[in-house]
Amino acid sequence: MRLFKLIVSDIRQKSRWCYESDDARSILKTLLTDGTLAMVLFRLMEASRRARLAPLGMVFNKMNVVLSGCIIGRGAEFGPGFVLIHAQGVVINGNVKGGSNVHIEHQVTIGAERRQTPVLGNDVFIGAGAKVIGAVHIGDGARIGANAVVVHDVAPHTTVVGIPARPVVRREERAAALTAAN
Repeated sequence: MRLFKLIVSDIRQKSRWCYESDDARSILKTLLTDGTLAMVLFRLMEASRRARLAPLGMVFNKMNVVLSGCIIGRGAEFGPGFVLIHAQGVVINGNVKGGSNVHIEHQVTIGAERRQTPVLGNDVFIGAGAKVIGAVHIGDGARIGANAVVVHDVAPHTTVVGIPARPVVRREERAAALTAAN
């Protein structure tokens, strides 16, 4: 996906998350919110790496640290719809791979353990202060609660909370139960 389309996709996704709309007014508000600059700088860093312009990528990386308080390693990759709801204190290892529509709150760490890093699926939400550490896979549609510490795989469409994180609900099972009750 071309850089401009990727940035637009990220901003539209954040606008829908924050304001439940991606109309012009919501997009303008999104452009002025915390985290949006960090998202754009990340995409510029990612594009610089792909174009083999490592020094430029390093500049965007350092700008993100200084201007947004956000550290995203130069090799990290995320699909379209990458959203930093708040960027302050976010730390993402450079080997992390994430799918589309990944939403991250402030003070989140997605890091390595013994050089093994997490892989995030599509439509993942990570709550404020959560830590995702090591060779774990976060399934599509998973939600990680605030301050949870994830050290084991998270099944698709599952919400996890606590230290260490444990499942509290699978949304597919809950939807089936509600349908059966009606």
